Amino acid sequence: MPDLGECSLDALRKRTSEKWSAHPPDVLPAFVAEMDFDVAAPIREAIASAVARSDLGYPYPAGLGPAFAGFAGNAWGWSVDPRRVHASADVMTGVATLIGACTPHGSGVVVNPPVYPPFFFRTEQANRRVVPVPLAGTELDLDALDAALSAPDVHAYLLCSPHNPLGRVWSREHLLAVADICWRREALLLVDEIHSPLVLDGAEFVPFLSLDHPMTERAVVFHSASKGWNIPGVKCGLIVTGSAALSAIVEERWEAIFPSQLGVVATEAAFADAGSQAWLGAVVAQLEENRSLLGSLLESSVPGVGWTRPEASYLVWLDCSALGLGEDPAATFLERGRIALSPGPGFGDPGRFHARLNMGTSPELLAEIVRRMGTALSTQPAGTSQPI
Repeated sequence: MPDLGECSLDALRKRTSEKWSAHPPDVLPAFVAEMDFDVAAPIREAIASAVARSDLGYPYPAGLGPAFAGFAGNAWGWSVDPRRVHASADVMTGVATLIGACTPHGSGVVVNPPVYPPFFFRTEQANRRVVPVPLAGTELDLDALDAALSAPDVHAYLLCSPHNPLGRVWSREHLLAVADICWRREALLLVDEIHSPLVLDGAEFVPFLSLDHPMTERAVVFHSASKGWNIPGVKCGLIVTGSAALSAIVEERWEAIFPSQLGVVATEAAFADAGSQAWLGAVVAQLEENRSLLGSLLESSVPGVGWTRPEASYLVWLDCSALGLGEDPAATFLERGRIALSPGPGFGDPGRFHARLNMGTSPELLAEIVRRMGTALSTQPAGTSQPI
């Protein structure tokens, strides 16, 4: 992987991010949404240049709107008004800000579990109530969504598109059905599209605000280079609004949500630099290879596990209900296999008996991840005659 680095364990263990610091050195981490690949050279150079000129003051992200608009037009054919693109510290800061500004205190916000855990606790921290409408298998339950939004104290819907942790990419028909429901129920629609740069072969990402539907005027979408280019630590998200009125709400709160200066510099380099686009293409190709490899690895080393083949990104949802590992199988994989996965129950009640695996690494480390999972299944619990 010449563009992505070697992903050697020796080099990776020198990193001090959460992924490589939260567990002892004998644990191989495959949990938090952070890839193992080297950051794209144009991004590294942009950050180094900013530091060299002591450009570490307060951000003034005038170039972010045009940079993102150019990328969105090339990648998805979406014509974005740069004036409707606003910076924030990260996606969930933007989400919480809009929930707080646009819905009544204590009102309900619909989410689709199993879903990204901050959807729950950031909504509650904003003094709003989570209204779970679980996925029907791997599909949106549109009838249940309509029923939930019909309640007088439910005012918003927070949609994950592409979905984390299932990796589903919702079709245009899905999104239009959602738009119809939200329009009829007069709900605010917030769409987390952070994984959209990593859509894999066989799927097509449709930006919600690219739809020809009146609901786009009452919708806000959220983007970031953090997942696509593996730079979550520099802190910069994008809030893209469907109307001038929603943009005014964001602008009024600028001083409460602004990103880091290095985040702005890195994000502009990610979206605007041709070298960053080439790097992204290499990442997507590697993830497609890993996705193909993962199926055979799981079948040979972890028989009985189910998995949802992701259509986007590097996160894989594992159904461990047939393995007899209890409601939190990640705990057993950690204890017996020294492999750290994301615990499924944190994604909501449907996440019981599940775990999330991060495949954003080299094929060699992916094979070691699955091998350790197999070891956990073949190893006796602590206290028996067969040691770990």
